[in-house]
Amino acid sequence: MRRILFLAALAVFAAACGKPQVKVLSKGLVFPESTDAPWSNCHASTLAWTPEGLAAAWFGGGPEGDPNVKIWFSRLIDGQWTEPVMIAEGKEGEKTVACWNPVLWQAPDGPLRIFYKAGPRVIGWWGETRASEDGGLTWSEAARLPDGFLGPVKNKPFLSSDGVLICPSSMEYPDESWKLHFEFLPPSGAVEAGEISKTGELEDPEDLRAIQPAILDHGKGRLQALARSRFGGLVTTWSSDNGRTWGPVMKTGTDNPNSGIDAVSLRDGRFLLVYNDTPVGEGQWTGRRSPISVAISRDGIEWKKLLDLDALADGEKGELSYPAVIQAPDGLVHISYTFSRRSIRHVVLKVE
Repeated sequence: MRRILFLAALAVFAAACGKPQVKVLSKGLVFPESTDAPWSNCHASTLAWTPEGLAAAWFGGGPEGDPNVKIWFSRLIDGQWTEPVMIAEGKEGEKTVACWNPVLWQAPDGPLRIFYKAGPRVIGWWGETRASEDGGLTWSEAARLPDGFLGPVKNKPFLSSDGVLICPSSMEYPDESWKLHFEFLPPSGAVEAGEISKTGELEDPEDLRAIQPAILDHGKGRLQALARSRFGGLVTTWSSDNGRTWGPVMKTGTDNPNSGIDAVSLRDGRFLLVYNDTPVGEGQWTGRRSPISVAISRDGIEWKKLLDLDALADGEKGELSYPAVIQAPDGLVHISYTFSRRSIRHVVLKVE
C-alpha cells in the first residue's frame, strides 16, 4: 500500500512539474495476422477522424510495385474494425498498375477524401483522389491530379488558417535525388476545379535528400515540417507565411533510419512525433525499422522520447514502420503503423 501511495504521489508531483505523462490505453491489430485477406504484403497506413469515427486505409497486395497492390479501407465501430474493403486500384488505360501511400483527409463540413499514388514504380508515379460522402461506404470515381502533382505523398495535409489545404509532398528522381515541395488545394481537397498550385522544390544546401514531410503548426502562420533523409536522421524546414514559402532543409540531430515518420500538433500546444529511433547502418542507405517510438516537444526542436510502442526481438526479421498519428476530438491520440508487412497495428494513447 505504501508503494502504491508513493507511486501515486510521484505521478502527481511529475504532472505538477510539467513532466509529460503517457499511457497506452489500447493496442491491437486492424485485422488478424491469420486473416484470409487477399494480400501477402501490407504497408503505409493512414488515419482520419470522420463524423462516423476513426477510419484507416493502407496499401496491400503482393510486393511493392506489383499490379495487384490496391488501397484498402476499414472503420472502427464499437471498438471493432470492420472487414477491410478495397476502395482504389491503379489504372493506366486498360492496364492495372500498383497503388502506393494512401492518405485520408476529412474535410470540415465536407467529404472524406483518399489521396493515393499509382504507377509501376515510385519514379514516375502519379496522384489520384476519391471522395466519400458517407464516411467511406461508397466512393466517387478516381480523379487524377494534374501532371507534376502528387497530393500528400505520405502524411496528412494541413488546413491553414487562411483556408488552404497544404499537402506535404516530395519527388524521387532517377538519379536518386529526393526533393521536398508543398502543394495547395481547396479545403475539400477537390482537384477538379483546378484551384491548385505548389511551391518550387525546397533548397537543400547540404544535399540531405528528404522526402515525405509532416507539418506542425506553431501558430500565427508559422509552420514546421519534419521529414526523413536518404542519409539518415530527421530533417526540418520552416515557413513563416502559412506555408507559401519555406526555408532550407536542415538537420535536426534526431535519429531515423531513412524510414517514414509522422507528427501531430496537439491541442495543448505541444508536438508529438512517431518514428524509428535508430540510425542508418554504416555504409548503408537504411537501418533497422525497430523499435517504433514516440517523442514529444514544446518547440519542435528539442524532442524527448516518451516510449517505444513496439520492438522486434534481437534477430527477428520484419519492420515496425511508416506510422500515422492523429488526435481525436476527445483528446486521445491514435497511431497506426506497419506490423512486419503482415498487418496494421493500432494504438491509442493518453498524453498529459
